[in-house]
Amino acid sequence: MHSLKVLARARRELRQLGSFPHQRSLSAQPHYASHDDVQDQVLVDGRASSRTAILNRPSALNSLTTSTVARLKRLYESWEENPNVGFVSMKGIGKAFCSGGDVVTLYHLLTEGNIEECKTFFDTLYKFVYVQGTYLKPHLAILGGVTMASGAGISLPGMFRLATDKTVFSHPEVQIGFHPDAGASFHLSRLPGYLGEYLALTGDKLNGVEMVACRLATHYSLNAISFDRRAPLDRLTTDDPSVIETSLSQYGDLVYPDRRSIIHKIDVIDKCFSHDTVEEIICALEIEAADSYGEWCAMTLKKLREASPLSLKVTLRSIREGRFQTLDQCLTREFRISLHGISGEVSKDFCEGVRARLVDKDFAPKWDPPSLEEVTKEMVDFCVSPLISEPELKLPTASREPSV
Repeated sequence: MHSLKVLARARRELRQLGSFPHQRSLSAQPHYASHDDVQDQVLVDGRASSRTAILNRPSALNSLTTSTVARLKRLYESWEENPNVGFVSMKGIGKAFCSGGDVVTLYHLLTEGNIEECKTFFDTLYKFVYVQGTYLKPHLAILGGVTMASGAGISLPGMFRLATDKTVFSHPEVQIGFHPDAGASFHLSRLPGYLGEYLALTGDKLNGVEMVACRLATHYSLNAISFDRRAPLDRLTTDDPSVIETSLSQYGDLVYPDRRSIIHKIDVIDKCFSHDTVEEIICALEIEAADSYGEWCAMTLKKLREASPLSLKVTLRSIREGRFQTLDQCLTREFRISLHGISGEVSKDFCEGVRARLVDKDFAPKWDPPSLEEVTKEMVDFCVSPLISEPELKLPTASREPSV
């Protein structure tokens, strides 16, 4: 608690020296000059010493837009500064916690030539993820449903992640010609063995029990609704993580993955996905499939062959680099990949993937390049290279991590 207060004081002193051009509100629910429907899409449940952000776009599986992410960022920053708020949480209404970015909206913006709004979305999203990753107060994400792509990005940086029997976690970005972003290269690269590479390249799903087993989630509840009723989190008047941890553990459930779980295939995953290139990974899987005649190998190969070849190679590069980088460095690289991807300078796979899977739904994307052999090292290098004609992602590392 002492170090938390010292860091908070340091941030305030930096702002007084002019590091922040705009003073942030201390109100738990600041006034915004924005559209009413934006506030409806992110509701707020305010209690004596806690605040909960509630994603409220159930018809769109709580997918993220620029305005919803901007509102979340403003709320979190104001709650962090409010001395009356001890801890914060986030959950979603309906079948999803959050299905990630609203890529269909991004697709239509790009086809209409409005690339600047797409850039703003990624800039706003990654800055919010960084705020969460450096948040001073305890944060709980209640993953009561689909937790996909950047939906994982806005939940995993928090101190506590509660998975449930409804949780479905995945990073399917390579299937739409994109890459796991919003901090995914940081979090996935830190999973046991090469499980992160497997999840990133195949888009395979994990349930809530598996999320706990591989430490993506910290706690589990068989039912999110009953957990809300049983666990008196909203009545806690503390910012002490150990008190919140005790309450979560007391009302959570102890579970283990069943024998068919992907968690029990970690040895073969490490054997196949530890290779340096996508081609070598596929070759290892083909050998494994010939030796074992296993359905899992066949399904894994099918997923890899359906994905964008360029996305596969860029994603593997991103995850491998993420193993040795901090969160802000990962976000900076992912921002470069995202902007290069939506620019279409190397390939228009993102628009083609969204069109094929989510717009026209013919599920027959025409990838460019169409094969792994035609994806050159120069293409991959360009996708992760620093931006030249665009500003780089600017994160407030000096104020949020003054010791770094």
